[in-house]
Amino acid sequence: MLRPLAVQLYSLREKAEKDFISVLKKVADIGYQAVEPAGFWDIKPSEFKKIIDDLGLKMYSSHSPWARSNNLGEVMEIADILGLDKVVCGYGPAEFKDLDAIKRTAEATNKMQEILIRNGLALFQHNHNFEFERLDGKLKYEIYAGLCPNIQFQIDAFWSTNFGAEDAVEMLKLFADRTVLLHVKDGLLKQTQEELKITKGTLDRKVELRALGDGELDIKALIANLPEAVDSIVVELDYCNIDMVTAIERSYKYMTENGLAVGNK
Repeated sequence: MLRPLAVQLYSLREKAEKDFISVLKKVADIGYQAVEPAGFWDIKPSEFKKIIDDLGLKMYSSHSPWARSNNLGEVMEIADILGLDKVVCGYGPAEFKDLDAIKRTAEATNKMQEILIRNGLALFQHNHNFEFERLDGKLKYEIYAGLCPNIQFQIDAFWSTNFGAEDAVEMLKLFADRTVLLHVKDGLLKQTQEELKITKGTLDRKVELRALGDGELDIKALIANLPEAVDSIVVELDYCNIDMVTAIERSYKYMTENGLAVGNK
């Protein structure tokens, strides 16, 4: 079964800063079925929802706002406005630094999840690369998953390789029973730390990213092994080696023309 193709609007943040509505119109014009917001660019969430409804765009998830222990009221209110049944959390490298940090992070996540479940909301987590580093041979994310038995996952397939150290398909299989969304970006997988040009810490990685189909990620194998619970495939490019709108268009064509996802055109 082909899943609907969405775009993470963080990819288009530079244009959204200037004219968010025109970005949404462009995404709809390209043919994407859905969007995943990361900020509302001075538009009320209720107005954002009306705009995408009018454009025929769906929304299966949002990255606004990310759940934290001190903002769950806001998170639940916005989820209600947007008509979502699940919300996102995510962490930085410090929260996965070592085993003690992972245990503290898991404890905080479990407490948030208890509150969200009582209010009818599921919690899913989005990964970066550092969760897929290893401690004594075991993946940090696997340790964490064992401590958070109810957390769902939005697997970012490209970052799950930890710069080529792991196999994206095997990582997806490992967390398949709890994966509900898939993020897909493309680019060069195996690069040295010098080539990555990390200038401001782990979250500012400068691996070369490319439009989907132009890099080294085995996207076709990922889709062939897509867990049944995944309800949307989300295209996300943190940055790109070409113009971002062009990259988003090319990514859409690659996914739809190769029968990997479904769009509106």
